[in-house]
Amino acid sequence: MNNMQFARHRRLRQTANLRAMVRETHLHTEDFIYPIFVIEGEKIKNEVPSMPGVYQQSLDYALEDVSEAVDLGIRSIIVFGVPNEKNDIASQAYCEHGIVQRAIRAIKDAFPELVVIADTCLCHYTSHGHCGIVENGTIINDDTLELLAKTAVSQAKAGADIIAPSNMMDGFVTAIRQALDEEGFTYVPIMSYAVKYASAFYGPFRDAAHSAPQFGDRKTYQMDPANRLEAFREAQADVEQGADFLMVKPALSYLDIIRDLKNHFHLPIVAYNVSGEYAMVKAAAQNGWIDEKAVVLEMLTSMKRAGADVILTYFAKDVARWLKEEK
Repeated sequence: MNNMQFARHRRLRQTANLRAMVRETHLHTEDFIYPIFVIEGEKIKNEVPSMPGVYQQSLDYALEDVSEAVDLGIRSIIVFGVPNEKNDIASQAYCEHGIVQRAIRAIKDAFPELVVIADTCLCHYTSHGHCGIVENGTIINDDTLELLAKTAVSQAKAGADIIAPSNMMDGFVTAIRQALDEEGFTYVPIMSYAVKYASAFYGPFRDAAHSAPQFGDRKTYQMDPANRLEAFREAQADVEQGADFLMVKPALSYLDIIRDLKNHFHLPIVAYNVSGEYAMVKAAAQNGWIDEKAVVLEMLTSMKRAGADVILTYFAKDVARWLKEEK
């Protein structure tokens, strides 16, 4: 035994402070985007059954929610709208007085320094629940681009700091960039849902946003979960068309894709810690099967370690509190 030679890796793990000194990956409150769901009406706060702690809120309650997030040090939010009226052409998505447009104005008036991101999609606003114009059961790509461009411009006019298109139509970034530039919004960046998989992890979100498709599925425009190289093609196209951020959605089952994009592109990478990932952790924690705080911190750290610069997560306020407690 006296002649054995081997590395003593445990030397750097002996105490909590020593482990903290050599820790390679850190979570910060400014890493997070906090999502909110705003609905029509007043004094309404409906908890989403499959997402404990997440609410559909009228604007008055949403402002209180945002105020709490700001007090916790969160610097950016994303606004999802749940309109009262839906139709085949998603007219409430680009209406000047639509729920998202009104929410953006009110939030920016109250919190001018907060980064307000607008989700730019049509599925919440269409009667059929798909992310585009439908003809004879087919989602029509190019006609949809016109509506997405109108939606983005209306959100920018309302004061959105970032446009975040999530529809996965071909050419959506170039259509939105051109429309924004023509209207004088050359300074408004696009956070592209560049790599969005047709995932089973979205179920709870569809409860929150009332956006489940009324027929078929979204596999003709969202990506096959089995594909890796396709993610490069999608991301490269969005970079060439003018995207300012690249998002991977979902995050937890696609950490390899996050790392691939980080290694190959020089734009900020966003990980969307989606509703199903949130719901699984919440359900297990409520049953006493896991330590929620430990699991959430480990999960989000894995996304950051994989290469995410920003994490969109329903846990944002919880993690902000935990990080404050550690200081």
